[in-house]
Amino acid sequence: MAIDFVGNHYLLNKKERNFLNRTVFSQAKSRSRKSKVIPICKIKGNTLLIDGYNILITIESICSNEDSLIISDDGVMRDVNAVFGKYKFKEITENALNAIVSLIRVYQPKDVKVFYDKPVSYSGKLAKLTGRIMENHGIIGNAETAVNVDYQLIKLYHKTSGVVATSDGIIMDKVDYILDIPCYIYKIKKKNLSLSKFIIN
Repeated sequence: MAIDFVGNHYLLNKKERNFLNRTVFSQAKSRSRKSKVIPICKIKGNTLLIDGYNILITIESICSNEDSLIISDDGVMRDVNAVFGKYKFKEITENALNAIVSLIRVYQPKDVKVFYDKPVSYSGKLAKLTGRIMENHGIIGNAETAVNVDYQLIKLYHKTSGVVATSDGIIMDKVDYILDIPCYIYKIKKKNLSLSKFIIN
């Protein structure tokens, strides 16, 4: 793999390799993925499928003003420091979820399904919290855990012809419609609009 070759040749550390893995893609792959990213208004009346940890971790970074965010070659925003397999609740977690759900509500999807990786810490707790916030916002749908979130999202995408919110390259390559939620939350924050305007307690 080219990134492994570069990493070994230049003796890159884990953080530097992670940066390359999450930001650098071939021109063909980048063009293909960029062509699939749709404006958020297109979710109206459609099923929205959300890659839970993938989206939440990036939104938490935005809310915390971290400097680890970047627009990758394939056009979507990622947190280059994201660590998978482990997760800890933060003070900002509930606000981040509220910001996500509040934004989605404005664009009136038919229903929303959120999936968290079952093997990851706190997935059950997060699913329950997400479901409660969705209910508070009047959004039809549910949040649950899944052993293989990638497989679940791809399968449901083909079943529902919906939209998938993710920056996971494996999923992006197997669906046709992708929503970059972090990009919209980031723009709201950059315009100095309070995220609290999107929160319903």
